[in-house]
Amino acid sequence: MPTTLRRACVDDAAALADIAIATYTETFGDSYPPQDLQAFLHAHYSLEPQRAELADPHAAAWLLEADGRAVGYLAAGPNSLPHALAAAGDIELKRLYVLASHQNAGHGERLMSAFLDWLDSPSRRALWVGVWSENHGAQRFYARHGCYKVGEYDFIVGDSRDREYILHRPA
Repeated sequence: MPTTLRRACVDDAAALADIAIATYTETFGDSYPPQDLQAFLHAHYSLEPQRAELADPHAAAWLLEADGRAVGYLAAGPNSLPHALAAAGDIELKRLYVLASHQNAGHGERLMSAFLDWLDSPSRRALWVGVWSENHGAQRFYARHGCYKVGEYDFIVGDSRDREYILHRPA
């Protein structure tokens, strides 16, 4: 099935919210109590948070679509990861998800390539990524793109705390 990749705009907030909730639930839905998961999804991935991210002139998102339906996305914006080296103007890759039905077809690379073109134009900016400590595949993926571990923090969903690694690629 052919896919298209395009930069998202504020009018795509509903599509971005739908794919964000679908991919997060598909990936981590069994990891948290249902009420904690639903509260987290509403607070971070529902329509209003997506609309706010898309309206931020320092943020960007890309949608991967198949038959006009979002099947993956990448969202980036000002860095919020807790690290002493973080500086104003640094960018965080906040989310990169593809539905399981569309994985292992190079779509993550396509999304990352579009993002890196944006990140490095007109001049290269520092990149930050938070990744679950048990997601070794994602850690290898980001390492191939010049990111390396510089710290750790707790990612909180309700009463759950997941150990996350902070990865960095300098400017």
